[in-house]
Amino acid sequence: MAKLIVWNLVSVDGYFEGAKKWDLDFHNLAWGPELNKLSEEFGDNAAALVFGRVTYEGMASYWKSPQAEPSKVSAYMNALPKLVASRKLTSVDWNNCRVTADIVPELQRMKAEQTKTIYVFGSAELTHSLLEAGLVDELMLCVVPVILGEGTLFFKPGRELRLDLAQTRRLENGAIINTYAVRHAA
Repeated sequence: MAKLIVWNLVSVDGYFEGAKKWDLDFHNLAWGPELNKLSEEFGDNAAALVFGRVTYEGMASYWKSPQAEPSKVSAYMNALPKLVASRKLTSVDWNNCRVTADIVPELQRMKAEQTKTIYVFGSAELTHSLLEAGLVDELMLCVVPVILGEGTLFFKPGRELRLDLAQTRRLENGAIINTYAVRHAA
């Protein structure tokens, strides 16, 4: 059975983007060789990538463009199977990508069939839904050493979830990657 892991960069005060949509400039404070290597490892370990609609639109726009210089990361971003959770989109045009309006049963099926990891990148609304449905196995959060003061919070109000800290890794630039196992109700 595959693990479903959510990955995102967040500010110390919990924002995953700044005051405007796609304001991700603070990510540059954490980016460097260590995150690039980790990104390559995601591609090596992934069965599939999962996005919400908004994240899909931004990711597809970037990774299909000439801005995305050829690299191991751009190769896997374009080659891996991708699933988009959306009730608005009926089709998607990124390589190896499909859309579903009913993400929970689709991910339940994928987790049962796959052995490699399924990653959710970004996608705060989707992450909230998947946490509520009990599908997330791990949260990997890169805490960027900055307080934004405003923006879009990554975690939405909902039920309390208990987490177990599985690993902490400090990057040379001061960012910290915390990996949490999600405790599922018995």
